[in-house]
Amino acid sequence: MAESPSSRGDSPDRSKTPPMSPQASDSQEGLHIPEAKDGFFGYNEERSLHQIEEKRFAHRRGSDATSVGRPILSSPLTGLATIIPDGISEPGSVPGSHILSAIPEPVSPSVDKLSPLNKPTDQLPPEMKPGPAHDIPIANEYAPILESFRKCLELRDKYMLVSGQRLGFNPKDHDGSFNGLPDQVSDVNGLRPDVDYNNFQEPEESSFHKWHIYPRPPPPHWHWSDKLNGPTHSSTPGDEEFEFSTCEIPGEHEWSFEIDEKGVYQVYESPQAENKVPVFNIPTIREYFIDLEYVLGVISDGPTKSFAFRRLGYLSSKFTMYTLLNEFQELADMKSVPHRDFYNVRKVDTHVHHSSSMNQKHLLRFIKSKMKRSPDDVVIFRDGKELTLEQVFQSLHLTAYDLSIDTLDMHAHQDSFHRFDKFNLKYNPIGESRLREIFMKTDNYIEGRYLAELTQEVMTDLEQSKYQNCEWRISIYGRSPHEWDKLAKWIIKNKLFSHNVRWLIQIPRLYDVYKQSGSINTFEDIVLNVFRPLFEVTKDPKSHPELHIFLQRVIGFDSVDDESKTERRFHKKFPYPRLWDAKESPPYSYWSYYLFANIASLNQWRRKRGFNTFVFRPHCGEAGDTDHLTSAFLTAHSISHGILLRKVPALQYLFYLKQIGLAMSPLSNNALFLTYERNPLPDFFKVGLNVSLSTDDPLQFHFTKEPLLEEYSVAAHIYKFPQSSLAELARNSVIQSGFEMEIKKHWLGLKWYLPGSAGNDINKTNVPNIRLEYRKHTLMEELDMVGRATSTSTITTTTTAN
Repeated sequence: MAESPSSRGDSPDRSKTPPMSPQASDSQEGLHIPEAKDGFFGYNEERSLHQIEEKRFAHRRGSDATSVGRPILSSPLTGLATIIPDGISEPGSVPGSHILSAIPEPVSPSVDKLSPLNKPTDQLPPEMKPGPAHDIPIANEYAPILESFRKCLELRDKYMLVSGQRLGFNPKDHDGSFNGLPDQVSDVNGLRPDVDYNNFQEPEESSFHKWHIYPRPPPPHWHWSDKLNGPTHSSTPGDEEFEFSTCEIPGEHEWSFEIDEKGVYQVYESPQAENKVPVFNIPTIREYFIDLEYVLGVISDGPTKSFAFRRLGYLSSKFTMYTLLNEFQELADMKSVPHRDFYNVRKVDTHVHHSSSMNQKHLLRFIKSKMKRSPDDVVIFRDGKELTLEQVFQSLHLTAYDLSIDTLDMHAHQDSFHRFDKFNLKYNPIGESRLREIFMKTDNYIEGRYLAELTQEVMTDLEQSKYQNCEWRISIYGRSPHEWDKLAKWIIKNKLFSHNVRWLIQIPRLYDVYKQSGSINTFEDIVLNVFRPLFEVTKDPKSHPELHIFLQRVIGFDSVDDESKTERRFHKKFPYPRLWDAKESPPYSYWSYYLFANIASLNQWRRKRGFNTFVFRPHCGEAGDTDHLTSAFLTAHSISHGILLRKVPALQYLFYLKQIGLAMSPLSNNALFLTYERNPLPDFFKVGLNVSLSTDDPLQFHFTKEPLLEEYSVAAHIYKFPQSSLAELARNSVIQSGFEMEIKKHWLGLKWYLPGSAGNDINKTNVPNIRLEYRKHTLMEELDMVGRATSTSTITTTTTAN
């Protein structure tokens, strides 16, 4: 599937060939698999572009001094010349002035404590009112580029709609006051930014009952209690313990399901009918690859890459100007908020793996405690006999006194850089796989008892900190259909429920390993083992009662593995899963489709039953090829990492326009793929991408008891983030997370899903309203520019024809 970097350089110039539209491609017969295309914007291209800009600057006429090599148009409104970056005019921008559109001048607090961008538009000074951008023409050479961007955005909207990953689709979003959003105005993170929310009326009724969170979340003012020393019965309302016997298990549904020949589970109303028609229309793999081909064609087009690179540079510089003008105003707004500061705003660790969620000192202390207090526990069966914990350590010639952080050797040091194989070995304490099996596995000889106790201790630390929350990723491998029931029973038996924790299911892309070991025969076996139990429990929850309860705390799916593995294309046309019996693993895009398609079908049925639905949030863009990020653009709610977006400007621009969440982990990248100072996090944040900070693997990368705060602390020191930026990152993490609507309202504000300052409660988030209003206005200008491309393209085509 993937091509070597050298082969990319020999590819023909695609800048002269416009990307093929999905409609035109659809006429081809058979399943067309896109070839690898180069969406990267390399060093030579960037250097060449800068040289062209420098030449223009050096040879400009005196009358062109204000444009710095960019064309100038006369504004029909003011009659003044307006700078047109890349051929696009910025409404409200006046040459010779420091006032840029969406960048207000700071207002003295002594005169007016209300920030200018918090005022209605009719109360703004004339120079700060947004201009009518639709009156200003777009250069003809940019119209096809913007039109292709618009089509890409529409393709993503199609996949998000059919999979139910938008806000309001999930029944758990309906909290009694929020009744969902119409499809035409909803997006993944809330109301679309181009909707006039002042005239927007939310639905008055909901098709679902108020979502019941069990155990109930704590009230706004609650006191932590130590659950490890025995249950404490608090009289505080909402503080309740989980009891499986009190859970309600619904009955069976009349619909049926079965997997089709293309490897996707379909739902049918009447199983006895001869010509069964699926209830839900899920995009086929052929349609998916056609759409993927189109987006790859767009982002690999030369002029498109140059255009996107310029726009991203413009957005970054614009934020720098905004910061210079409004830094003190933001600080004044934050100081006026009582009680709230960086430490007590809600933060969610949106990307952390459960098996490495503790730090090394915590794990060391736990192992020593077990060696001293429970040496006679039978913990493993090896070589035909049972071994106690004491016997295991005797075979390693170690005592509790001998153990130390250095002995454990679980921290990812410099020897793990670009060595994912060595990094995986760091999960073994003292380099011994048997200790990993004993202490860090849910399915072992002691039924995961030690890991459950360790998990409860980490949950206690989170509840004690109150303001830190996390979404733990736990594995379902797809080797056996019984994995789901074992995991659910482990959660229920050990009562691993916490107000601060939600779960994601990670699916390792290890088909080749399972095939070699004989666990599976074809790729369809993985699809069956992962999704059949989920469809069974959706049809009849009583068939898997523990799984039904556990899924209420599961928010989505992840796809994990080493992205740097070479994906060799040995098929001209990829076979369906039932025919994929080769020893090589399918490519990333193939995995993404089958996870997405089955989640989409499952979500539609679960919503019909009033059960919570799931999102797709894969690891993506840590390494590998362009098509990884392109697949995620079409199918994923949000992604983890995404550092390779720095090399794909057109795709980065699309991620910005759709505000796709990026859970970035600079300390993890620093140890594995990219040094900390080169991480694109601060650049992404300047541009306005929806980024958040996460820890990934505290066991391997962090030293303190609060790894998430450690991540924020290092970023604040190295990247010089002010308090307002840290608060914005924390707010982004909550929005990206899968916590229920009722909880998000308490953390962010009652209308958090509205764009700009209308959705902000500074008393809860500590983010200045002026910051979010700037983000909204800047995004609106870019979306408006892309939206106007259709009419411009039509006019240009008509003129050319005449």
